[in-house]
Amino acid sequence: MNRCHNQGHKLRFGLASLLLAFLVLPGSSAQNVPQVDAFEILKEPKPGPRITPFLQYQLDQAWRQDEAQQRIWESIRTEEDLQRLQKQMRERLLEMIGGLPNQKTDLRARITGKVQMEGFSIEKLIFESLPGIYVTALVYVPGDHSKKHPAVLVPAGHATNGKIHYQVLSQRLASRGYVVIAWDPVGQGERSQFWDAKDGKSRYNLVCAEHAVMGNLAYLVGANLARWEIWDGMRAVDYLLTRPDVDGERISITGTSGGGTQATLIAALDPRIKVVVPSCYISSLPMRMANRIFADPDSDPEQDLFGILSNKVGHTGLLLLMYPRPVMIASAVLDFFPIEGARKTFREAQRVYEQFHRPDRIAMAEGYHGHQYSDENQEAALGFLDRFNGMPPRRGLLAAKELPDKDLLCTRSGQVMLDDSDARSLMDVIREYYVDRKKSPEKSLSEKYQESGVPDFEKWTVSEFTGAPAGENQIAWTAEGGAKSGDIQIDKYLLRHSRLLATPLLYIHKSSNKQGDVLLWFKGTGKADASDWQQLEKFLRAGYGIVTFDFRGLGETRMPYTAVSPDDPLLGNLDFDRAYMNPLSGVLANYVYNSLLSGRPYFYQMIDDAEIVKRFVEEKLGARIIAVGAPGMAYTVAAAIAQVMPHVRLLSEPDSVLVKWRELVEKKQESWSIPFLVPGGAYIQQKN
Repeated sequence: MNRCHNQGHKLRFGLASLLLAFLVLPGSSAQNVPQVDAFEILKEPKPGPRITPFLQYQLDQAWRQDEAQQRIWESIRTEEDLQRLQKQMRERLLEMIGGLPNQKTDLRARITGKVQMEGFSIEKLIFESLPGIYVTALVYVPGDHSKKHPAVLVPAGHATNGKIHYQVLSQRLASRGYVVIAWDPVGQGERSQFWDAKDGKSRYNLVCAEHAVMGNLAYLVGANLARWEIWDGMRAVDYLLTRPDVDGERISITGTSGGGTQATLIAALDPRIKVVVPSCYISSLPMRMANRIFADPDSDPEQDLFGILSNKVGHTGLLLLMYPRPVMIASAVLDFFPIEGARKTFREAQRVYEQFHRPDRIAMAEGYHGHQYSDENQEAALGFLDRFNGMPPRRGLLAAKELPDKDLLCTRSGQVMLDDSDARSLMDVIREYYVDRKKSPEKSLSEKYQESGVPDFEKWTVSEFTGAPAGENQIAWTAEGGAKSGDIQIDKYLLRHSRLLATPLLYIHKSSNKQGDVLLWFKGTGKADASDWQQLEKFLRAGYGIVTFDFRGLGETRMPYTAVSPDDPLLGNLDFDRAYMNPLSGVLANYVYNSLLSGRPYFYQMIDDAEIVKRFVEEKLGARIIAVGAPGMAYTVAAAIAQVMPHVRLLSEPDSVLVKWRELVEKKQESWSIPFLVPGGAYIQQKN
């Protein structure tokens, strides 16, 4: 623990000394509580969605990274250049998902039932992708058993009933002569990981919420939920190759939405898949970052690979990992995956295919509709698959006969973890992943923060705002007035910095003591307000000034908007603070995931804000921050700031809680404060 030794002064902030100061010094806090507006700096915006300065900042970063990627695609001159780039991108992709399991264990595949249809049959399959990790799947088998057939994987999108939701597409493929395997992703259909047997339902919705719980924990161990989704798909390929009716040289993949995500990632890493058709997924990540809060706020960690932009991969890179295999992008003009982004990414990949004389191997289909695998896009996709699988050309689609969900269940109970006594939860697998990779000694939080690409704040200039936007390495401040409460002065400031950001800040001090030692204090929702006065006054009576501020995206810089989940609308009924910070579907969660795409966790950016405040305090106020404190779980951020800033002591309060990432993993914690999401955090040494 760092201590301040400047001129022999020592910080004494024990609770007893604070209480003594409170009792001995005159004055009554109850009579001198400042008005609410004494803590307000920015004018409250009207409620509703808006492009906030923080979102603008995130998009500016993302577009800069996207432009760097474009320069890489434009630098490709030969196929050897592309092959070298593919090798690099494959390594980066594997690192982003936490690698793949290093051993293929026995699939222990078994057929639990069969449904005979006209011209094909549907087999109910269960296999193990990892020991104890059961995958429920449907295999659609053409009625002609005289020859081997091409095969198609159909990973499921975000549907409560998983694989069953895609039976029409699967039937259409089977009717054209394909063996089709469609399976439940973990957390959907018959693979709930949080099933409440008493209530007969998951504790979370079976669309995105189970993925959010598992995926957030996976980040902490340096992996991504996509790791295990990809592995399920690769093991599905392994299963197909065991079947005598499958031509192993003609295996394709197509899926929509979350299935489009899986189709893209599985194909990018498994060259055994020869033709790829992702639907309603491919776009441009900066565009996706811009609209996700408003159009699709549900948390989908498997779609947010840590550093996919900063690692110069993006969606174009994922497509180029498939070259020279045939690829078709199926898109929806009215999708929340922006169509302009799909067109942009398609053109970037298409140029490479054309450059090396394979223009016929890449295509794009657009349907004028919302987020769905429409009949028009399916017909285009099936024609593309037929062409590259040597199937006869056809027109039109099968009028499929949809079966009730109960007829297509692979398990007796409807949940594989209830049926199989040795079934394991993916939460256990994530914990084991961590145990197998624990590092000793761990790196300190300060070391990891420095490695994340910290600006040199000591060189930032501090000057009064003159109307021009703040520069990249500049703090431009304005004095926003103030208020008095007895002998206590509250000075208001707004710090403009980082080109687009602004930090509201209060300097609270005795009128007779404007310079000297100050404390940094905040809470989980941002800077202090009138409700915190009793706590603040204790510090003031002990002779210290207080600096309190709003982190980016919190306090007065919040978006005054509740992001309503289409999958779980009840989340929108929470009070504003809880809805805003909800890890399953909230504005702050989407800010956090955006930060992951760009490669710098929001948690580290909170520390950046504290560093910027420190620079302002020293240069403008002529004061020195000697301690940092926060109540409740916000103490976790205070502890991180104290680790990073030399000579700043951590002040503990009675209700202080230090959230430790390794303990979240060890306890398989399902929910926790979303700002604390740090990929690989479980391996970082935290101090309190």
